[in-house]
Amino acid sequence: MSFNPDEKSKLSQSEPLSTEGLHPTLSTFRDVSVIVAVIVFGLYAGSGFLIPLVLALLAYVLIIAVSDRILDFLPLPVWLANILAVIVVLAGLFLIMYVLGSQATQMVRNFSSYETAFDAALDKLVALVGNDVTKYIRDSLVNLDMSFIARSAVGGATSFLSTFVLISLYVGFLMAERLMFRRKILLAANDKVFGQKLNAMMAAISQSLQSYVGVKSMVSAMTALISYGVFRWLGLEYAETWAVLTFGLNFIPNIGSIVAVIFPALIALVQFDSLSPFLTIVFLCGTVQFLMGNFLDPALLGRSLNMSTFMVIISLTFWSSVWGVVGAFLSVPVTVCLLIVFSHIKALRPVAILMSKDGTIFDSDTERTS
Repeated sequence: MSFNPDEKSKLSQSEPLSTEGLHPTLSTFRDVSVIVAVIVFGLYAGSGFLIPLVLALLAYVLIIAVSDRILDFLPLPVWLANILAVIVVLAGLFLIMYVLGSQATQMVRNFSSYETAFDAALDKLVALVGNDVTKYIRDSLVNLDMSFIARSAVGGATSFLSTFVLISLYVGFLMAERLMFRRKILLAANDKVFGQKLNAMMAAISQSLQSYVGVKSMVSAMTALISYGVFRWLGLEYAETWAVLTFGLNFIPNIGSIVAVIFPALIALVQFDSLSPFLTIVFLCGTVQFLMGNFLDPALLGRSLNMSTFMVIISLTFWSSVWGVVGAFLSVPVTVCLLIVFSHIKALRPVAILMSKDGTIFDSDTERTS
């Protein structure tokens, strides 16, 4: 699924895949509705198989991005750069799962003490935000079973840890077939021109995903490291867990960065007697999230992911409903793939324009269609 620079230059010469014969009739809408319903059901029913596969594909894309960056700075053979990238990415994934699997389990065991101290912590907010707001927060949280939520989160982390070997196997086979993939597409297409169009579309998907996954991973890692420094400075319990969650939650668009600040702030409210640590986390970590999300992230990504904000929210809602928390993490990469595919199909190009941010879709770095 990775392509040479020569293939990327063909993007500007590629025409949308022809879909002549499609007309917006009632029978067409009926057939499309049935197909969409079957696909949604298949995504939901096959989540146990599809989620590890999609995660492996994203890990593969990240490995290719890391390998390319290594080759930019070091004169190494391609195979050695690929091995180093595999080690870096898989080691990072294993470290994340190890932290969640160890510290989070201990946190769940002590969760009853947090529930006991939570009422007292809410009383601290009265002097800060007023009794009415505190009463609203208390009423909103009173029906939540926080221990169940924590146990579910740890269960998800443990389950992901158990599939780490499967993801590693997927990545290994994808890397082994990397060079053969382009040739297999040409053979499967049975038509040289059509195969080149498919290769161009796959090159665009690969390029956009590498840009998104690489930039988001770097920005999320920087945000997590700065936040971890704040947590350790304050002496916050389970600082490593909150740092890992900060890294992961930054992949969830719009609301992820907010949740990444709220959770450790609430723990600081429970753990410490004063409001100073709570306010420090809210202001310092909140400022870091704001600066990273509104300045550094857009500056690095540029217009390579020209997707509507409303479409981001819709995709977040849909994929989290189908695949749960993991779906929220995967919502943007999967939707980016769909946007690029639609932009290469003539009949679906209007849908891609509606999904875009400003009505402009990019088929390559130089070609623009509006």
